[in-house]
Amino acid sequence: MSGASREALADARERLDALTDNTSVDAAQLAEELAAVTALLDREVSLRRLLTDPAQGGEEKAELVRRLLTGQVSGETLDLVAGMVRSRWSASRDLVDAVENLSDTAELIAAERSGALDDVEDELFRTARIIGSSPELRAVLTDGGTSGSAKAELIKKLLGGRAHPVTVRLVARLVAHPRGRSLEAGLDALSKLAAERRGRLVAVVTSATPLSDQQKQRLGAALAKLYGRQVHLNLDVDPEVLGGISVRVGDEVIDGTVASRLEEATRRLTG
Repeated sequence: MSGASREALADARERLDALTDNTSVDAAQLAEELAAVTALLDREVSLRRLLTDPAQGGEEKAELVRRLLTGQVSGETLDLVAGMVRSRWSASRDLVDAVENLSDTAELIAAERSGALDDVEDELFRTARIIGSSPELRAVLTDGGTSGSAKAELIKKLLGGRAHPVTVRLVARLVAHPRGRSLEAGLDALSKLAAERRGRLVAVVTSATPLSDQQKQRLGAALAKLYGRQVHLNLDVDPEVLGGISVRVGDEVIDGTVASRLEEATRRLTG
C-alpha cells in the first residue's frame, strides 16, 4: 500500500488495538466476521469501488455499510468497517486487503491473549515448510478445480489437534481464499504479521544440524544487537548446507555455510 491507503490501514489498526484492549471483546469472533466482510468486498467489485470512491461522502459510505451489515455482524465489527470506509484509499482493493489484515491481526490477538502467539508463529513457519516439501500436498491446496471449502477442510484435518486453533483458522482461510496470492506468499505474510505483533523481526535460520539452546541464545542476541530490535528465530535444518548457518531477515541473507563457501571457491577456480 502507498499514500492514503497506508495511513488508513494504520488508523484502522490503532482502532482495532484500542477495541481489543477490552478483554470482553471476542477477538476470534471479530476475526471471523472481518473475514466474512473481506470475502464480501472481494466478491462485490462494484460495492468496494463505491465504498472507496472519493467523490462519495465518508458518512454516506459509513451509512451504507451499516445498512448492509447491521444484524449480520457484531457492533464492534460494524464500527471498525464503518470507520475504514470513512478513510481515503488509494485503490479499491486496498480496502479489501486492509480488512483482511485486521481479520488476521484479530486472530493473532486471540492467540496473544491465551499466551500462544509464539506457538502460532512457529506453527505457521513449520506449516510452510511442510507444504513446501510436499509437491503433492501443495498441488491439492492450489488446485483451481478444488473448492475453497474442500481445501480448508483438508487443512483442518491435517492440522487439527496438532496446531493451535488460531493457526488452523488462519491457514484454512488462506487456502480457501488466496485472493491471487501464492500459498507461499500468503504463509510468509502471516508469519511476518505474527512477528510484527510482538514488535520483532523474523530470521529464518538454516543449519546442517539443529542448533543447541546456547547457540540459539547467542545468535538471537547477536541479531538483536545488529538490527536494534528483538528477532524471532525460525529454525530449519538442511543437511545440504554441510556446516555453518544461513540467516535470512527479510530480503537480506547472511550466508556462512560451508556449501556457499565451496560454491564461491569453485566459481573462482573455474572463472
